[in-house]
Amino acid sequence: MKLRTLSVAVLGTVGLAALPACKKDEAPAPAVSRSPDYVKPGARPEAKPEAAPAAPAPEPVTGGGTVRGVVSFKGVAPTPVAIAPSEDPACQSMPLTEQSIRVKDGKLENVLVRVRGLVPRSRPAQPAVIDQQGCNYVPRVQGVAAGQPILIKNSDGTLHNARGLTGTKSIFNVAQPPNAVKPVQRPLPADAEVVRLKCDIHPWMAAWVVVNPNPYFATSAADGSFSIEHLPAGTYTLEAWHETLGSRTAEVTVKEGETASASFEFSAAGAKGTASGGVK
Repeated sequence: MKLRTLSVAVLGTVGLAALPACKKDEAPAPAVSRSPDYVKPGARPEAKPEAAPAAPAPEPVTGGGTVRGVVSFKGVAPTPVAIAPSEDPACQSMPLTEQSIRVKDGKLENVLVRVRGLVPRSRPAQPAVIDQQGCNYVPRVQGVAAGQPILIKNSDGTLHNARGLTGTKSIFNVAQPPNAVKPVQRPLPADAEVVRLKCDIHPWMAAWVVVNPNPYFATSAADGSFSIEHLPAGTYTLEAWHETLGSRTAEVTVKEGETASASFEFSAAGAKGTASGGVK
């Protein structure tokens, strides 16, 4: 009788021990797939953030007239001052002469020609970009409309700093690491008209930004040519500005759909230049 009781107890113990092993061999219950939009019964649905509306594309600029012309240089251009080559490997393509007066075949480059005063209908202004390439500012001279953002880039494999000055007053100083991917944006003071950029690390680097009440301006190319397009019909005062030779002015009348011409002349002696304007 004792032997039978013992056998029953042993069988019971083995059976209990086998239960966990059987459970381990059972397949897990399949996971329930829920839709991203599933809401648990009784729960309040979560409000989804609305997508931000896309910025409207700027309307194409149409209409108005065009002002075209040439900036000339009278006399013999001064010999540019030599610049000692830099030992910085990133500056191998730097200019080896001072770049303020660039004359070729009697034509003057880097003169900003702008319409003075307010213009009733102004075209939208895109950000103005200043890049540092070959240890040189590109472009050297450009105009911006009042309130237009300025983006400063560094495409060189070396450290630069872009210091902005109005007269002798420093208005910003931006240090940029080599090959900076993201440009740095800096505002200009509301009362600024001419801003000079320089690099303290590479002192020969220079650029000029002229702030204008309207976005109608252009910089003369290597052949002295310039073109201002989509200017509303009317009579305007044009100003041609150069960083060392001063400025010249001319009156011009623009007609809808037509091209007006304006020419400017500078000289190294600083004598008063001549300007002419008309419609062709």
